[in-house]
Amino acid sequence: MKLQQLRYIWEVSKNNLNVSATAESIYTSQPGISKQIRILEDELGVPVFVRNGKHLTDMTPAGKKIIAIAGEMLMQAENIKNIAKEYKEESKGTLSIATTHTQARYALPPVIKAFMNDMPDVSLDIQQGTPLQISEMVSQGKVDLAIATEALELFENLIMLPCYSWDRCILVPKGHQLASLSDITLNDVARFPLITYVFGFTGRSKLDDAFKEQHLTPNVALTAVDADVIKTYVRLGLGVGIVARMAYDEKADTDLVAINAGHLFGQSVTRIGIRKDTFLRGYMYKFIQSFAPHLSQELIDSAMSLKDPVAINELFEDIELPHY
Repeated sequence: MKLQQLRYIWEVSKNNLNVSATAESIYTSQPGISKQIRILEDELGVPVFVRNGKHLTDMTPAGKKIIAIAGEMLMQAENIKNIAKEYKEESKGTLSIATTHTQARYALPPVIKAFMNDMPDVSLDIQQGTPLQISEMVSQGKVDLAIATEALELFENLIMLPCYSWDRCILVPKGHQLASLSDITLNDVARFPLITYVFGFTGRSKLDDAFKEQHLTPNVALTAVDADVIKTYVRLGLGVGIVARMAYDEKADTDLVAINAGHLFGQSVTRIGIRKDTFLRGYMYKFIQSFAPHLSQELIDSAMSLKDPVAINELFEDIELPHY
């Protein structure tokens, strides 16, 4: 059994059992992958994949378990390399981050700038996607860190580190009826078409839950993943915008009125997700602490050592998070 063979079955499973796509993604040949998978199956004495002619159609029950362990072994092999790099080149490497548009556009820029100035020999790779996509990326070991508000809790192999809490605001053009109200309610908001995030993005579930609790059905006229897009359509008069408070720029958005909506939708918490078996290099700790200063290396290590999600949550109970 070779590590390369385990890598092939792992990559094939993540490419929808498409050997051609797998070969292209890891820069090798399709026949080479197929041959090595056959050799591995012969050695194990059980098939890893179900076949229909030359095509792979599914994973066998044994194959699913084998591939899961293969993924863990590949991660540990990467950790061995990272340990060696940490002691050989403490401040050199690549940090890959998956996050949403809101984080990349509004929360991360000053952190990224400071980090790059302090760690010039570390290359940053930032990928954007839906919360589910980026959670899958870090769960599968494709990135080092995921930063999101939604979906991280769906993956049992992730540790979630709370970074900051935040409120929403309601955006309307100047002169809008809602801008004149001193004490806005959900009933007031529900009378207008709404423009907000796509479901699953940037705490959208909290918004839906708030209306549901008041037995209100919001008229969501338009959704987008990008707060700047939402603001554009609010300016066109197509509806009332509901976005993260940090997405309102007092200098750039002078034509819009931001109405505090924290009392309507409650606070949300943005977290960093890390695979439980990840070896954190020194510059990874530094980045996390730049983004969330309360997350000391000792606190991070304590969280990484715990298995029970309840115990992990208790670890952060007494910490007052920054609020935006």
